Amino acid sequence: MALPDPDHCITCGDEAVRMRVLAVDETRALGLCEGADGERCTVEMALVDARPGDDVLVHAGTAIA
Repeated sequence: MALPDPDHCITCGDEAVRMRVLAVDETRALGLCEGADGERCTVEMALVDARPGDDVLVHAGTAIA
């Protein structure tokens, strides 16, 4: 039996990605974030206290740290 890949989630196989917060909609707990490659996406922010300019760790569309 192969050991799980330590760089990916054991449950879903996704990996966490560092992203920069560009804007936060506090009413909906959503943030516009940008990855190192310049790609932007909407991220669920309810688990973290982040402001524009902060870096967050995003897993499966949710900021977790």
